[in-house]
Amino acid sequence: MSHEVAPLEVLRLGRLPYRAALELQHRMVEDRLAGRCADRFVFVEHEPVITLGRGFRGARPEIPGVEVVEVERGGEATYHGPGQLVAYPILLLSEPERDLHRVLHALEEAIIESISPLMICGVRVNGATGVWVEHRGAMRKVASLGIAVRRWVTFHGLALNVSTDLRGFEGFHPCGFGSEVMASLEGILGAPVDRAALEDRLAAAAASRLRRALAPEGACVR
Repeated sequence: MSHEVAPLEVLRLGRLPYRAALELQHRMVEDRLAGRCADRFVFVEHEPVITLGRGFRGARPEIPGVEVVEVERGGEATYHGPGQLVAYPILLLSEPERDLHRVLHALEEAIIESISPLMICGVRVNGATGVWVEHRGAMRKVASLGIAVRRWVTFHGLALNVSTDLRGFEGFHPCGFGSEVMASLEGILGAPVDRAALEDRLAAAAASRLRRALAPEGACVR
């Protein structure tokens, strides 16, 4: 018998220090496990911080005035800061859905869909998680992704550079690449981006893509 897949609850938290947002994610994971909330898609913006994922190797970055935090997500090092659209999916994966590659793929496709009305053609690159754009003859990265899972609830997520000061990526190798590969939507366009409209598009695209990616066979997906 088919059943309907529940929609995502979207939360918009504004700007939060990274450690406060990480603590909040941990509480949300416990709430989701206990059935106290539905699956969530949480938007936030951070003060400048560098996070080191489980795949990071090498010397710890030392950037004056920028905190460095080791985290549970996959991937290497990245930068978060003002002008970046960060989203954390808090999803309880049932047994048939436990494929983190499908979650990452759905998030990448949601980003690509959400930036297409800006006339920016985002693409996925094999072996390089994230969303890339060809700009001035080179491939540039506009979004980074890295997730973690605790008892099959996902947390951490994606960071899309909207008006991010790209100097924040200097002094280390973001996602294992040179800092010059990083780009922002406004830098590519040479014009401001309506962040609220972009956020709405991303929320809708993520809900649709994740529902379809994670729906059990025979589910009714709207």
